[in-house]
Amino acid sequence: MTAVVFSIGSNLGDRADHLRFAVRRLAQEGELLAVSGVYETPPWGDTEQPAYYNAALLVRGPQSVEQWLITAQGIEHEAGRVRHQARRYSPRTLDVDLVAAWTDEGEPILRDTPELTLPHPHAHQRAFVLRPWLEVQPYAELPGHGWVNELVLAEPMAAEVAAMTALPAVRLEVE
Repeated sequence: MTAVVFSIGSNLGDRADHLRFAVRRLAQEGELLAVSGVYETPPWGDTEQPAYYNAALLVRGPQSVEQWLITAQGIEHEAGRVRHQARRYSPRTLDVDLVAAWTDEGEPILRDTPELTLPHPHAHQRAFVLRPWLEVQPYAELPGHGWVNELVLAEPMAAEVAAMTALPAVRLEVE
């Protein structure tokens, strides 16, 4: 069994519906332990694109992290995600990223392969990943970087967290 924190985001089309789709699909693949609230966040990387809706999920299941990656990419594809090889940080219907994962014994799962890097190599730099993650795991520790609550309080991350808008009216529960 593995427990995985997923970061999900969308800035094209019906952003909330794309996130709901990701939550439903991930819940079909494993035990959905927690879902964060939704945040509207400024685009990261390429700032000349629409704002994102972002959230985090904690899911547990028998899959390996490599299998979770295949699942995440399949969900993106089902949602109409088109990967632009020449344009990094491009707009997307849905982004489903594995942020971090643990064994049943609580040991972090580390990977550094061409297909998968765990923990996510840029998670420690992204408020739109860390702030929602704290909702699903208030005691979270990002392997190799420290406590997530300390990371979001440090500058410049604290300023990025302040730029996020919580959207309590957007609900992602699975029925």
